[in-house]
Amino acid sequence: MSTQLIVPSSEVALPALIERAGKRTLLRFAEFFTVHISNSNTRQAYARALKNFLSWCEQRGVTDIASVQPLHVASYGEMLRQEGYSVPTVKQHLAAIRELFDWLVEGHQLELNPASSVKGPRYSISKGLTPVLDCEEARLLLESIDVSHVVGLRDRALIGLLTFTFARVSAAVGMNVEDYYSRGKRWRVRLHEKNGKIIDAACHHKLEQYIDDYLQAAGIAEDKQGPLFRAAKGRTRMLTAHAMTRVDAWLMVRRRTEDAGIGGRIGCHTFRATGITAYLKNGGTIDRAQKLAGHASSKTTALYDRRDDEISIEEVERIAI
Repeated sequence: MSTQLIVPSSEVALPALIERAGKRTLLRFAEFFTVHISNSNTRQAYARALKNFLSWCEQRGVTDIASVQPLHVASYGEMLRQEGYSVPTVKQHLAAIRELFDWLVEGHQLELNPASSVKGPRYSISKGLTPVLDCEEARLLLESIDVSHVVGLRDRALIGLLTFTFARVSAAVGMNVEDYYSRGKRWRVRLHEKNGKIIDAACHHKLEQYIDDYLQAAGIAEDKQGPLFRAAKGRTRMLTAHAMTRVDAWLMVRRRTEDAGIGGRIGCHTFRATGITAYLKNGGTIDRAQKLAGHASSKTTALYDRRDDEISIEEVERIAI
């Protein structure tokens, strides 16, 4: 059975403990990724976590998947913490282990889940850690992009989309040309977000201009089934027929922020948080921001609200020494 069937778009090798467990367990393992987990990002993250855990077990003398004990799971989690992994990463690894063994128990491949009694580290957060640009920085970035060629127009349109619609980068690079469409006098975008959600969002007038300029320069407006944001061909300033990947988008953002003289660990998610904060600062409500962002809970949306950051800076400057 090929690794591609088990973990699509991944180069993770099949763990030896699974390979030796027999065809039924191997099939159940494959179904865990293809049937149980629908999100490709979660699939790849869980695949890496499980490969690491099962390899770690094998290095410690575990020769059979049924021989994995709660002590192994707990010790692995402790090892991750000691090696400096963040609490969310440790919790994700333990969640992957727990879900896989639950799946194997439900499929009658194992009798007990060794991870069910293992508690992960506590983690509480009231504000997100994603860096946020203020309005002036966001404007500076967009205006600093060289739009004398199609790649620059593409980059401005993509950053504009992430900012003005609060889109996740996966949804943005997954758009086809047909996902930018008119309804009446205004244009809208269709975003295929996490968990099968489809968000229909109105375009800010600046975003309309950014996308229109890009489509005209790229000459792809009539290629409705083709990808909207297309990968560049090396440094030729020409586009291919292939969609950008999340990595392509991240590398582009890093280049553009560096060129604009904006420091910090800026990534694609920065623009989601930047857009939400700007929206709330200008009179938007958390409930409406939640709907625009496609969050299941307003508590998640509140993590992106950085209005208090400015208050904190103003208050700390009162300490006149």
